[in-house]
Amino acid sequence: QLQKDLEEVKELLTKATRKRLRDVLMTEKHKLELEIKNQPPPKPKDVAEEDKSLLGGYTVKINNYGWDQSDKFIKIYISLNGVQKLPAENVQVNFTERSFDLLVKNLNGKNYTMTFNNLLKPISVEGSSRKIKTDTVLVMCRKKREEKWECLTQVEKESKEKEKAAYDTSDPSEGLMNLLKKMYAEGDDEMKRTINKAWVESREKQSKGDIPMDI
Repeated sequence: QLQKDLEEVKELLTKATRKRLRDVLMTEKHKLELEIKNQPPPKPKDVAEEDKSLLGGYTVKINNYGWDQSDKFIKIYISLNGVQKLPAENVQVNFTERSFDLLVKNLNGKNYTMTFNNLLKPISVEGSSRKIKTDTVLVMCRKKREEKWECLTQVEKESKEKEKAAYDTSDPSEGLMNLLKKMYAEGDDEMKRTINKAWVESREKQSKGDIPMDI
């Protein structure tokens, strides 16, 4: 799009005769050239996305996986029946320092994709790889630092920390209140009615004098 704008500005420049108009067009030309120059190069993931758009057949997003780790690697296990029968080039993984993108092409008439963004810690792109085993693709992410990961992604970590903050409190009643609020926010209509009823009954008990009175 920027390139098209630049071509149009150049064409207008050839036709412009008034100095003020030429100056405005020259400024715009320099601005567009700078924007084009500063555009980031396409990421490996973009290549994978392009591949996906060119694929025929039905594309399935993979959500189920298992993982573990060693001192040097994060290992993600993806079960795909018959994957070992495919040509090696049909199983592609593109790595960046904080993500990877898996594409399995034409497995039993379907394509399979999986994307992990915002990995918890940086990985070595050069040291990472994939292995094809019987009915399984193993993605090996080489850790940049040999340290234990408590989860796979930054989002998972933030989610765990929020849950911990909701329950981990020195005041038990505050912890219960946070739990009820969470249940209410995530619950269906029936759950919300139940929580509302319990809340009203609790308030009624307090107002009827179940709380000790001063003598």
